[in-house]
Amino acid sequence: MSRTPSIRSGMRRRLFLLPGACVAALLTSCAMVGQQPAPPAPAAEPAATAPVPAKPKALVIGHRGASALRPEHTLAAYAKAIEDGADLIEPDVVMTRDGVLVARHENEIGGTTNVSALKQFASRKRIKVIDGKRLEGWFTEDFTLAELKTLRARERIPTLRPSNTEYDDRLEIPTLDEVLRLAADASKRSGRTVGVYIETKHSSYFRGIGLPLEEALLRALRANVHARQAPVYLQSFETANLRMLRQQIGKSMPNVKLVQLIGGARSKPADWVLAGDTRTYADMVTPLGLREVATYADGIGPERGHVLPRNAAGAIGKPTALVANAHAAGLVVHPYTLRPENAFLPKNLRGPGPEDKRHPAGMIAEARALLDAGVDGFFTDDPALGRRAVDGAAASGKGASSAAR
Repeated sequence: MSRTPSIRSGMRRRLFLLPGACVAALLTSCAMVGQQPAPPAPAAEPAATAPVPAKPKALVIGHRGASALRPEHTLAAYAKAIEDGADLIEPDVVMTRDGVLVARHENEIGGTTNVSALKQFASRKRIKVIDGKRLEGWFTEDFTLAELKTLRARERIPTLRPSNTEYDDRLEIPTLDEVLRLAADASKRSGRTVGVYIETKHSSYFRGIGLPLEEALLRALRANVHARQAPVYLQSFETANLRMLRQQIGKSMPNVKLVQLIGGARSKPADWVLAGDTRTYADMVTPLGLREVATYADGIGPERGHVLPRNAAGAIGKPTALVANAHAAGLVVHPYTLRPENAFLPKNLRGPGPEDKRHPAGMIAEARALLDAGVDGFFTDDPALGRRAVDGAAASGKGASSAAR
């Protein structure tokens, strides 16, 4: 056997004499002999960003139907509103003597029907105080439904809407059930769901004479298949009835939303007046007031001047903070009422001609100004023009508002 040490044993002796860190490095380098270096780890991909959902279009609400084109609160007006693209139709409801809800803007019907021309009802003329105002005329609560069905509707403002007078004395006063049926039938024919936006009129007054509106309203909605499924909004200028409706509805009708209507800044809800509350609607539109509204309602319906006040010249001014404050409180905003006649338009949006002259471009411009201010929908007497405003704003990427309907 040779006395010359082997290469392997010599290596072991030399390794034994090296510091530990050097040994480790040397062994690692030996192990890597003949191997390719590992490829660098791929760069981490950026986390996927969830797409922002598109905001729904603002709602077009047919105010009393298409009341710029047909006498208000008639089946013809509601049908025209649906035909012209309204998302919802708006019946105001009052009560008959025998407890039936009918669609009228007021319980005084002398100016919207032919009752004054019918001798058999001459003795029904009365003087009453409704919500603190002295009124003279004929009132729905003094008529049965059968008697009201013998009357015919007339245009409420014939001097501004003379073309509507051609329908005078031809159209009946509809019941709420008939309006709901119309919306249901139109939904089936068109393939799109038509909602209803119902206002209870003079709630405290009717309750005071033993004809409460709200209980009858809830019975009608619960008995109607369409009203249990379609978007339904219940609105009032008063507050106590909305609080009561919130308690009675609870979570049993998730398709039903409540909306607090807001009148002029100096005026007051009728129930506040009766209770001796000195606050006004101006208090309701403050951030604190809006948070209180949010405890019982889902939205507000302010007079449009609360959103777009007019300046001293009668032109549209800058938007107020109302929409932002309402949204911060969790409330949707549906201002009222857009109309196409010069008499109702801001002065900077009026067209040439007299007060009764229609100026569609002016109403569309006002609607788009509201949409730019962030509203979630609006009431209009001319839904076709409202539809053009909303669809045009959505196409341009402006005024697409968030609505919880």
